[in-house]
Amino acid sequence: MRLTTTAFADGSPIPVEFAFCVTDPVTHAKLSRNINPDLEWSDVPPGSLSLALICHDPDVPSRGDDVNKEGRTVPASLPRVDFFHWVLIDLPPNAAPIGRGEFSSAVTPRGKPGPGAPRGARHGINDYTMWFAGDKDMAGNYFGYDGPCPPWNDEVVHHYVFTLFAIDVPRLHVAEVFSGADARKAMAGHILAQASVTGLYSLNPNLGML
Repeated sequence: MRLTTTAFADGSPIPVEFAFCVTDPVTHAKLSRNINPDLEWSDVPPGSLSLALICHDPDVPSRGDDVNKEGRTVPASLPRVDFFHWVLIDLPPNAAPIGRGEFSSAVTPRGKPGPGAPRGARHGINDYTMWFAGDKDMAGNYFGYDGPCPPWNDEVVHHYVFTLFAIDVPRLHVAEVFSGADARKAMAGHILAQASVTGLYSLNPNLGML
């Protein structure tokens, strides 16, 4: 099975229109267009009854002590954890390719609605739900796609891995509100094939990606 996008080359930088945040010379970061990239797949194996899509960043700091703090940096040596940016399940196996902006076309304060998603699929919550939990203007359940916004003082470039899974059941057994970890657990033992494409993003001007 193959997964491709015209939004960026595999292993290359993600353009800012697909990000949650873009650099700002005064505040370091500001909201961006937050458009979901287009995605197309091929060679889905026989017996596939649904598709699932997960986008995660494996480079998120395991501690927030230095995150976005003036005069400090997030060291490259700090252990990293997964941060989920998009969790989509129960997509029909014969579904057409995903178009740019079909599932997200802006930042939505307090999160986009869910779990219902286009094409009869279901969205899980992404980890901006956790990130904004204490923010009076942004707190809420963030369903669907919300793009990159890594710490602007992080010493490492972040990787955003979009992975499509071919599943042998038509509907995964998860709670009404479910996370990326919940989806991974529900998929265990039901994955017939998977394919990934990875983009890079950073808000740190010292890393030379901007």
